[in-house]
Amino acid sequence: MESTFISLSLIIIVAFLVSSIIRLLKQPLIVAYILAGVIVSPHFLNLLGDVNQISTFAQMGVAVLMFMVGLNLDPKVIKEVGLVSLITGVGQIIFTFILGFFIGLFLHFNWITSAYIALAISFSSTIIIMKLLSDKGDISTLYGKISIGFLIVQDIIAILILMFVSSLSNSGSFSSFAFEKFSIGAGSIIILFLISFYILPRITRKVAKNQELLLLFSIGWAFALGSFFDYIGFSMEIGALLAGISLSISPFRYEIGSRMKPLRDFFLLLFFILLGSQLSFSSLSGMHIPIIIFSLLIFIGNPIIVMFLMGRLGYTKRNGFLAGLTVSQISEFSFILITLGIKLNHLSPEILSIMTLIGLITMGGSAYFVPYGNKLYHFFAPYLNCFERKGLKKDEGKFYRGEDYDILLFGYNRIGYSLVKSFKNIKKRFLIVDNNPEIILNLAKSGINCQYGDAEDIELLQDLPLRNAKMIVSTIPDFETNILLVKKIHAVNKEAIIIAVSHGIEDALKLYSSGATYVVLPHFLGGTYTSNLIEENLFAKENFVREGLKNIEELKARRKQGHHDIIHEKD
Repeated sequence: MESTFISLSLIIIVAFLVSSIIRLLKQPLIVAYILAGVIVSPHFLNLLGDVNQISTFAQMGVAVLMFMVGLNLDPKVIKEVGLVSLITGVGQIIFTFILGFFIGLFLHFNWITSAYIALAISFSSTIIIMKLLSDKGDISTLYGKISIGFLIVQDIIAILILMFVSSLSNSGSFSSFAFEKFSIGAGSIIILFLISFYILPRITRKVAKNQELLLLFSIGWAFALGSFFDYIGFSMEIGALLAGISLSISPFRYEIGSRMKPLRDFFLLLFFILLGSQLSFSSLSGMHIPIIIFSLLIFIGNPIIVMFLMGRLGYTKRNGFLAGLTVSQISEFSFILITLGIKLNHLSPEILSIMTLIGLITMGGSAYFVPYGNKLYHFFAPYLNCFERKGLKKDEGKFYRGEDYDILLFGYNRIGYSLVKSFKNIKKRFLIVDNNPEIILNLAKSGINCQYGDAEDIELLQDLPLRNAKMIVSTIPDFETNILLVKKIHAVNKEAIIIAVSHGIEDALKLYSSGATYVVLPHFLGGTYTSNLIEENLFAKENFVREGLKNIEELKARRKQGHHDIIHEKD
């Protein structure tokens, strides 16, 4: 136990040092975690110690992540994106498997090895994408919901395939084995959901009176169901996912999620480190061509397949492109499948090293693709028209007439909610733009003019009635998005009052210099003050300019006093 503690301490120190360097270079931390795994592996510093215990911690991270995936699943969301997620998830697996199988044969692998590799590269990692989407703040967006949906579909298919492969080593027939598993699984799920509707609400109401007790109950529930489903022959991941889904109807799910997040991040750190440590360089001699070709298939082929399928289903090329980027890596199930194939003597051991390196390349690549998806889309957008059907798109979400508005509001969050009250009080026409489809649908049902979309989407900005607007307000906390928005508005409408939000003094000053009329700093000057400012001054731009100049002087004074920027997460 002492040696394991020392090994774990050294691993975390190495991870911290590598992460600090990667952070200074402004690169995704997942890359740092994988590199740290390579450094502490037996091929370099050999700090892993007891791999089995580290692996147990990594599995706990996977369980917590899948629990949080289930916790954030809303039945309304499943109804909204269920069909596209099912078609896209299944379709991408089929097309990738066919391409991968024939590429494997072309590279002189036998048909069994080709089939295993083709299946392994067909699945994408829910763990990595959930982490990237969460860090980016895009889980609530339409493409984020669709991506999570089809990744869960793929996870279910992966588990069924693992069950089938496992049955090949059993003496009984697969049909009897599958029927037995299906009966046990279906019965367990029915009992679970009866418990979630009739028993769990009573328990959570009592334990929620103490936040620490609520956290302890949530962890215990996730691990207990994960262990139970693993015991009956399913996977721990499915059990943890179902544990989260069973609590998703609880009014305390947000408190549970916020308290579980640090725990998830710590355990997932160990998961990525363990993944990086599994690379064996000695067995990769002469395998660089297959590794490159299969990696390119995952990087390029998988996103194209998703874009094609979503385009045929009537979605915009932007959502298709961003969703396509989420399948540009392989899954943790890929390694489980290959390991199982080796145990059954279907594969040679070097296939695991090949797949591990493909995994490191594609996981590291996707750690860049997803966070920088909007910038990549702006570059590739002119070449993506073939992936979009003509006519009205399912995801355009336009709930307003093509007319001019006095005010445009980007982002209906806590600040936006207060501002809308002021817009109603002054009786001016306003239009709300938000990238959360559920918010847009609720606004539309309330009769409020609204538009689904992302403020970083140049095509959306070109279609919006910006030219004649008297005031444009952005409550979006992301600095780069606000800079883009301010410059775009200033280019087409120099007379408009532009109000933006910033969580940092330096960023606020840069927004002012880029053309913003007034910048709201919620941690220094809240939305209530801004609402009153709008009601009192209406569209008198000189008054906002005067307030903005006062704000600039205040910010400079705060900077001299050593006040620091606020570190925040996206709303």
